[in-house]
Amino acid sequence: MSNPIITPPDFQPTLVGDTLLLRPVREDDWASLFAAASDPLIWEQHPAKDRYQEPVFRKFFDAAFSSRMALSIVDRATGHIIGSSRYHGHDAERSEVEIGWTFMARSHWGGATNRELKRLMLDHAFTIVDTVIFWVGETNTRSRRAMEKIGGNQRSGVHFRALAGPDIPHVIFEMRKKDLETALK
Repeated sequence: MSNPIITPPDFQPTLVGDTLLLRPVREDDWASLFAAASDPLIWEQHPAKDRYQEPVFRKFFDAAFSSRMALSIVDRATGHIIGSSRYHGHDAERSEVEIGWTFMARSHWGGATNRELKRLMLDHAFTIVDTVIFWVGETNTRSRRAMEKIGGNQRSGVHFRALAGPDIPHVIFEMRKKDLETALK
């Protein structure tokens, strides 16, 4: 009797929405992603406030590319890359994965873009897991409000994660598959 071949889940799919195309990050995305990320205001509330600087962003990009879980966010109307996001830390036993490491050009803030991005990523994640978590810097009020807008529930406590330096306090939001239909409407 042979062992069945187990295919690992695909956390680097191509996802198509009304206004966005999410596709695997490629090495040749470097210039476009850095152009989108080089605005210091994108990172002002983020724990890694210096990520707009080329050497810092290079490390972020290289880690995203090598993770094989990162997606470039493409504006379908223009064909321009406007940011990236990724899955991280898949835990099959807990049926959980993180969505995060997300940034978008400010030209796409304040509208429906983040909602569409998260909906596409959540819909895909929920074909694999039951819970999706989001780590948000404790003082990042913009991202915390965005999580509340899309129906994320904050877990209790403060959690610590090192981002190329000392541990930084974060809060964790979660969404469960069973709650998705009431969220993101």
